[in-house]
Amino acid sequence: MRSYRELFRTPEYTPLFFSAAVQTAALTISGLSIATLVYRATDSPLLSALSMFGPQLAQMLGATFFLSGADRLPPRATLAGMDVGFAACTALLALPGLPVGAVLGIVFLQGLIASLGGGVSGGLLNEILPKNGFVLGRSVFNMVSGLMQVGGFAMGGALLTLLSPRICLLLAAALYALAALLVRFGLTARPPRTAGRPSVAATWRTNALLWSSRPRRLTFLGMWLPNGLVVGCESLYVSYDPGSAGTLFAGAALGMFTADLTLGRFVPPALRTRLDVPLRLLLAAPYLFFALRPAMPWAAVAVCVASMGFGASLVLQERLMALTPDELAGHAFGLRSAGMLTMQGVSAALAGTIAQLTSPGTAMTLMAVTSVAVTLTLAALARQYRWGFRGVSTGVG
Repeated sequence: MRSYRELFRTPEYTPLFFSAAVQTAALTISGLSIATLVYRATDSPLLSALSMFGPQLAQMLGATFFLSGADRLPPRATLAGMDVGFAACTALLALPGLPVGAVLGIVFLQGLIASLGGGVSGGLLNEILPKNGFVLGRSVFNMVSGLMQVGGFAMGGALLTLLSPRICLLLAAALYALAALLVRFGLTARPPRTAGRPSVAATWRTNALLWSSRPRRLTFLGMWLPNGLVVGCESLYVSYDPGSAGTLFAGAALGMFTADLTLGRFVPPALRTRLDVPLRLLLAAPYLFFALRPAMPWAAVAVCVASMGFGASLVLQERLMALTPDELAGHAFGLRSAGMLTMQGVSAALAGTIAQLTSPGTAMTLMAVTSVAVTLTLAALARQYRWGFRGVSTGVG
């Protein structure tokens, strides 16, 4: 499958696509509004970063206890229920006089609700699309995410100049409710992909099974660590330049969109599989420029170029699906999403702490250096594994 027309003719793909687009718009508007609200109240880069990326910190907790539900719950009801939960939490965040501690608590609850999201939607997409359409379908999802982030952050930045952050949060809650309606009335009621009830024991068993394969381990780590460290850089946009944070987020989303369009539609599969390491290096390298404290528009250009490196995630997702049985696809996607988002939350906390002690520009530079080092280490481990495997095979043969 190489045609967008063929992709959107696939039953159920279109409503799933539009619900994801609306949810992304809601997430970007609410995230920017929360970070702005907290930064205005506390003048703290750390608390601002945690308020925006704090839901990610709950992802690993959800992956530890709830992730078996990704393949054992009916997808339509689960996705619609999650959107309703997001809407309720976002509306609560709009309450006036809410203490910062309560804001962070609600943000953590949102992360727990979201812990199933990546697994349920990823597994459903793998079920809806044929194998040769998976990369194209994921690339379009990533592209719409980039476009909606561009629009969402641009709209959020504009709205915040006209309206209060609390009004913007109510608008985001309404968008989440719309996403729930799109899921409920656009998707077919499908049975769970795997028999059995969700349980903590089933979650742990499947996590252990997925983690037991070294190629899958390296693939998971490649999606979690470099990506998460660079998101730590992104968590500092508000404190780096409060007046232009929306522009920086929009530039990042534009870079992601460009990479997903190119990789999903134009790059041949044989070449795409070799691009994950160069793209992960590109993801971090431009942030080294922030050691010089660049002003606009150079900061936005650097962010846009760096974010093209997020295309590595598409390459690694394809690899993960090739390494995973179909009946575990949802769980694998959930673990990928939970680990990635948890690392993003941890990195946001780490970057905010460093910025609190030094400056946002210094923290961005240090996070980028760490990301480059991690990428080079993982690439070396993968080469050692491949050479070791070849050596064993040759000796036996």
